[in-house]
Amino acid sequence: MPEQAGEINANNFFVFTVMMAWKYFNKLFTHQPMFGLFKKKPLPLENYSVLGTDMHSHLLPGIDDGAPDLETSLGLIGQLQALGFRQIYTTPHIREGLYPNTPELVLKKRDEVQTALQQAGLTVNFDVAAEYFLDESFDAALRGSALLCLPGRRVLIEMSPRQPYPDLHRVLFDLQMSGYHPVLAHPERYTYYKRTEDYEQLKTLGCSLQVNMLSLTGYYGKPVQAAAQMIIQGKLADFLATDLHHERHVEKLQQALKHPVMMAVLSENTFLNTELERSECV
Repeated sequence: MPEQAGEINANNFFVFTVMMAWKYFNKLFTHQPMFGLFKKKPLPLENYSVLGTDMHSHLLPGIDDGAPDLETSLGLIGQLQALGFRQIYTTPHIREGLYPNTPELVLKKRDEVQTALQQAGLTVNFDVAAEYFLDESFDAALRGSALLCLPGRRVLIEMSPRQPYPDLHRVLFDLQMSGYHPVLAHPERYTYYKRTEDYEQLKTLGCSLQVNMLSLTGYYGKPVQAAAQMIIQGKLADFLATDLHHERHVEKLQQALKHPVMMAVLSENTFLNTELERSECV
C-alpha cells in the first residue's frame, strides 16, 4: 500500500509539473513584446515603397526650418524618390510669430517646386498640406478660410513638446465639426504622454496618429523610441512619415532600411499611407 501511494504521489507531481510548465511557456509566448525573441527575423528593406506616400516633411524652399533654397528642395525630393516614395505631401510649419506662412505663399512655393521637378525629370508626385501649431492663431485659421489639408480633409497638427495645448479636446471637436479629420504629428515626442492609455484617448477623441520613422530607430533619443514602439505595439499608429528637414535625415533613413526595428515594423504592420497616394485633398 505505501508503495502504491508513492506511485500516485509521483504521478500527481509529474502532472502538476507539466501543467505549470505549460502555463509558463504559454504566457511567455503569448505575451512576447514586439521586436522580441522567437520572432522570424525580417529581411533588410530595399526601400520604403511599401508605404508609397510620405505625408510629413519640410521641403518648400525658404519658408520654415526645412529646405533653405530650391536646389536643396530638389535634392531632398529626388532622394525621397530614390528611397521608394511615389507621392510626397510636404507640410511646412504654420505657426504665429515663427513661421507665419499663408496658404497663398505655400501654394506659390509648391508651384515653383513642381515646375522645377518637371524640368529636372523627377517623376514623384508632389503636393502640399501644412503642419499647424495649436495656438490661438490656429483657432482663427479654422474659423477663416479653408485649411491646407491632406487627402480626406486630414489636417496635420502639432503641439509644444513640453506641455499639452489646454484646449486640445475642444480643437479636435471643432475640427471634426468643420468636416476635417485631425492627425497629430509625432505623438511619441510629446513628453507628457507616457502611457498607452494616453494615445488611446487621442484616438477615442477622433485624432489619428502619425509616428516619425526615425523615432523608431532612436534618432530622437531612447525615451522617444520607447514611446514610438509603444504606439506601434498598441496598433495605434495610422501613418508613418519621414518629417524630413535636411540631408542628415536622408542619411539616417537610408541606414534605417537595415535597422531591425524598422524592418519589423514595416513587415508586421499596415499603415494608411497608401490611401493618400494620388488622392485629392477634398
